[in-house]
Amino acid sequence: MERLILMRHGKAERHAASGGDFERALADSGRADAAVMGQVLALAGVAPDLMLVSSARRTRETAERVAPSFPAAQVEHLRDLYHADPEDVVQMIEAHADSAGTVMVVGHNPGLHELALRLALQGDASPIHTNKLRSRFPTSTTVVFGWTDKGPALEHLFYAHENGGAGGE
Repeated sequence: MERLILMRHGKAERHAASGGDFERALADSGRADAAVMGQVLALAGVAPDLMLVSSARRTRETAERVAPSFPAAQVEHLRDLYHADPEDVVQMIEAHADSAGTVMVVGHNPGLHELALRLALQGDASPIHTNKLRSRFPTSTTVVFGWTDKGPALEHLFYAHENGGAGGE
Protein backbone atom coordinates (compact mmCIF):
# COMPACT_ATOMS: atom_id res chain seq x y z
CA MET A 1 0.00 0.00 0.00
CA GLU A 2 1.35 3.37 -1.03
CA ARG A 3 -1.46 5.57 0.20
CA LEU A 4 -4.27 5.42 2.77
CA ILE A 5 -7.46 7.49 2.75
CA LEU A 6 -9.58 7.65 5.90
CA MET A 7 -13.07 9.11 5.49
CA ARG A 8 -15.73 9.50 8.14
CA HIS A 9 -19.25 8.90 6.86
CA GLY A 10 -21.45 11.84 5.91
CA LYS A 11 -23.91 13.53 8.26
CA ALA A 12 -26.63 11.03 9.18
CA GLU A 13 -30.22 11.36 10.26
CA ARG A 14 -30.66 11.42 14.02
CA HIS A 15 -32.87 8.31 14.08
CA ALA A 16 -33.54 5.35 11.82
CA ALA A 17 -37.10 4.22 11.22
CA SER A 18 -36.08 0.91 12.79
CA GLY A 19 -34.72 2.73 15.83
CA GLY A 20 -31.29 1.16 15.39
CA ASP A 21 -28.06 3.11 14.94
CA PHE A 22 -26.77 0.68 12.29
CA GLU A 23 -29.63 1.60 9.92
CA ARG A 24 -29.39 5.40 10.14
CA ALA A 25 -29.44 6.92 6.64
CA LEU A 26 -27.52 9.93 5.41
CA ALA A 27 -29.15 13.32 5.80
CA ASP A 28 -29.43 15.48 2.67
CA SER A 29 -26.32 17.43 3.71
CA GLY A 30 -24.43 14.15 4.23
CA ARG A 31 -25.27 12.95 0.73
CA ALA A 32 -24.11 16.25 -0.77
CA ASP A 33 -20.93 16.38 1.32
CA ALA A 34 -19.94 12.83 0.38
CA ALA A 35 -20.24 13.64 -3.32
CA VAL A 36 -18.21 16.83 -2.82
CA MET A 37 -15.46 14.92 -1.03
CA GLY A 38 -15.24 12.40 -3.86
CA GLN A 39 -14.76 15.27 -6.30
CA VAL A 40 -12.19 16.95 -4.02
CA LEU A 41 -10.14 13.75 -3.85
CA ALA A 42 -10.32 13.29 -7.61
CA LEU A 43 -9.20 16.89 -8.20
CA ALA A 44 -6.29 16.30 -5.81
CA GLY A 45 -5.27 13.28 -7.90
CA VAL A 46 -6.11 10.81 -5.14
CA ALA A 47 -8.01 7.74 -6.32
CA PRO A 48 -8.54 4.57 -4.30
CA ASP A 49 -8.00 1.16 -5.82
CA LEU A 50 -9.89 -0.43 -2.94
CA MET A 51 -12.64 0.98 -0.70
CA LEU A 52 -13.21 -0.77 2.63
CA VAL A 53 -16.62 0.34 3.83
CA SER A 54 -18.44 -0.31 7.08
CA SER A 55 -21.68 -2.11 6.32
CA ALA A 56 -23.71 0.39 8.36
CA ARG A 57 -26.23 2.17 6.15
CA ARG A 58 -24.72 5.67 6.48
CA THR A 59 -21.25 4.47 5.44
CA ARG A 60 -22.61 2.44 2.52
CA GLU A 61 -24.52 5.52 1.35
CA THR A 62 -21.41 7.68 1.77
CA ALA A 63 -19.38 5.27 -0.37
CA GLU A 64 -22.14 5.25 -3.00
CA ARG A 65 -21.86 9.05 -3.28
CA VAL A 66 -18.04 8.98 -3.43
CA ALA A 67 -17.81 6.06 -5.88
CA PRO A 68 -18.76 7.92 -9.10
CA SER A 69 -15.47 9.81 -8.80
CA PHE A 70 -13.62 6.46 -8.72
CA PRO A 71 -15.36 4.00 -11.06
CA ALA A 72 -12.39 1.59 -11.10
CA ALA A 73 -12.27 1.18 -7.31
CA GLN A 74 -13.19 -2.19 -5.86
CA VAL A 75 -15.62 -1.89 -2.91
CA GLU A 76 -15.76 -4.28 0.05
CA HIS A 77 -18.33 -3.95 2.84
CA LEU A 78 -17.08 -5.02 6.26
CA ARG A 79 -19.40 -5.26 9.22
CA ASP A 80 -16.40 -5.28 11.56
CA LEU A 81 -15.60 -1.67 10.62
CA TYR A 82 -18.73 -0.61 12.52
CA HIS A 83 -17.42 0.80 15.83
CA ALA A 84 -13.93 -0.58 15.13
CA ASP A 85 -11.07 0.74 17.22
CA PRO A 86 -7.87 1.93 15.48
CA GLU A 87 -6.09 -1.41 15.89
CA ASP A 88 -9.02 -3.26 14.32
CA VAL A 89 -9.09 -0.83 11.39
CA VAL A 90 -5.37 -1.41 10.78
CA GLN A 91 -5.86 -5.19 10.89
CA MET A 92 -8.68 -4.98 8.34
CA ILE A 93 -6.55 -2.81 6.06
CA GLU A 94 -3.68 -5.29 6.29
CA ALA A 95 -6.00 -8.25 5.66
CA HIS A 96 -7.67 -6.78 2.56
CA ALA A 97 -5.12 -4.50 0.92
CA ASP A 98 -2.85 -7.12 -0.64
CA SER A 99 -2.09 -5.48 -3.96
CA ALA A 100 -3.96 -2.18 -3.70
CA GLY A 101 -1.82 0.90 -4.15
CA THR A 102 -4.36 3.22 -2.52
CA VAL A 103 -6.82 2.01 0.10
CA MET A 104 -9.78 4.07 1.29
CA VAL A 105 -11.60 3.29 4.54
CA VAL A 106 -15.10 4.73 5.01
CA GLY A 107 -16.01 4.33 8.65
CA HIS A 108 -16.91 5.85 11.98
CA ASN A 109 -15.66 7.86 14.91
CA PRO A 110 -14.03 7.47 17.30
CA GLY A 111 -11.94 4.77 15.59
CA LEU A 112 -11.11 6.70 12.42
CA HIS A 113 -10.41 9.92 14.28
CA GLU A 114 -8.06 8.15 16.68
CA LEU A 115 -6.28 6.34 13.84
CA ALA A 116 -5.86 9.53 11.80
CA LEU A 117 -4.37 11.34 14.77
CA ARG A 118 -2.01 8.46 15.59
CA LEU A 119 -0.76 8.28 12.02
CA ALA A 120 -0.29 12.04 11.85
CA LEU A 121 1.72 12.01 15.08
CA GLN A 122 3.85 9.06 13.86
CA GLY A 123 4.69 10.88 10.66
CA ASP A 124 5.80 14.36 9.80
CA ALA A 125 2.46 16.17 9.92
CA SER A 126 2.61 19.88 10.58
CA PRO A 127 1.49 21.20 13.97
CA ILE A 128 -1.40 22.95 12.19
CA HIS A 129 -2.71 19.65 10.84
CA THR A 130 -2.18 17.72 14.05
CA ASN A 131 -3.93 20.44 16.05
CA LYS A 132 -6.85 20.41 13.61
CA LEU A 133 -7.02 16.62 13.84
CA ARG A 134 -6.76 16.70 17.61
CA SER A 135 -9.67 19.10 17.95
CA ARG A 136 -12.20 17.62 15.53
CA PHE A 137 -13.02 15.02 12.90
CA PRO A 138 -16.53 15.97 11.77
CA THR A 139 -18.65 14.02 9.32
CA SER A 140 -17.22 13.65 5.81
CA THR A 141 -13.72 14.57 7.00
CA THR A 142 -11.18 12.90 4.74
CA VAL A 143 -7.48 12.52 5.45
CA VAL A 144 -4.88 11.14 3.06
CA PHE A 145 -1.60 9.57 4.14
CA GLY A 146 1.26 8.55 1.88
CA TRP A 147 3.49 5.69 2.99
CA THR A 148 7.24 6.25 3.00
CA ASP A 149 10.24 4.43 4.45
CA LYS A 150 9.85 6.68 7.48
CA GLY A 151 6.18 5.78 7.95
CA PRO A 152 2.96 7.67 7.30
CA ALA A 153 3.09 11.15 5.80
CA LEU A 154 -0.04 13.29 5.95
CA GLU A 155 -0.66 14.55 2.42
CA HIS A 156 -4.14 16.07 2.65
CA LEU A 157 -6.72 16.93 5.29
CA PHE A 158 -10.11 17.82 3.82
CA TYR A 159 -13.12 19.09 5.74
CA ALA A 160 -16.41 19.23 3.85
CA HIS A 161 -17.24 22.74 5.08
CA GLU A 162 -13.92 24.02 3.69
CA ASN A 163 -14.60 22.51 0.26
CA GLY A 164 -18.09 23.72 -0.61
CA GLY A 165 -20.01 21.27 1.57
CA ALA A 166 -22.12 21.88 4.63
CA GLY A 167 -19.97 19.87 7.03
CA GLY A 168 -21.30 18.57 10.31
CA GLU A 169 -20.44 16.92 13.56
